[in-house]
Amino acid sequence: QVQLVESGGGLVQAGASLRLSCTASGFTFSFYTMGWFRQAPGKEREFVAGISPRGGTYYADSVKGRFTVSRDNAKTTVYLEMNTLKPEDTAVYYCAADNSPGIKTRPGQHDYWGQGTQVTVSS
Repeated sequence: QVQLVESGGGLVQAGASLRLSCTASGFTFSFYTMGWFRQAPGKEREFVAGISPRGGTYYADSVKGRFTVSRDNAKTTVYLEMNTLKPEDTAVYYCAADNSPGIKTRPGQHDYWGQGTQVTVSS
């Protein structure tokens, strides 16, 4: 049974940091590109960051320089380090897995999804 379980969300003030984790099971994690997406109330789900099986990364312009995605294949876990958080980063954050080449930025291109973790940044 495939599972992606996110954790690490919370309520923080602007300028603070958080680290999200997503632990995977039920598939060969090291073969998959992993992505982070977020969805704010009333908005579409949007790409945040992605990491390939070999560690190549790609970021949305809105988070470049503030967020860092990484993975630990031995722990089947992908991380999202978020620094200098802004109120506009408030959203439910989801991790996703994709078994095709390249980092995909559209939600519909991913095979598996987690349940999401809430990040709220107060001003």
